[in-house]
Amino acid sequence: MDDSLMKLAKVIRSKNAGPFALTIDILFKNKPIYDSVKEAELITEQTIASLYDIQPDDVLEFVFFDNANALKITIPRFHPSGSAGERDTYGAQQYVPMLTVPIPDEFLEKVRAHI
Repeated sequence: MDDSLMKLAKVIRSKNAGPFALTIDILFKNKPIYDSVKEAELITEQTIASLYDIQPDDVLEFVFFDNANALKITIPRFHPSGSAGERDTYGAQQYVPMLTVPIPDEFLEKVRAHI
């Protein structure tokens, strides 16, 4: 049975990156988990594209920050912040699809001592 990304991260959040983009931050629990996620390529631009119904080329930023054990992802907003039809002015609720990223049992076994 697969588990979700929530098991590996201590923080998953989203916020505005200007009026036309959203940033999603994933801060992993510790360095061994972060290094393992990065090495295994558990999260990719394709993962983000699938979750947010965009093309992989539309992922504006996908950066691993080793010193912070973090992954920063920036994607375009569906509606500019504060515009008609926009439902989350601050972008603070757009992280939710990330909570469903499945983590294979084999991977969890590899990092279980660090969870």
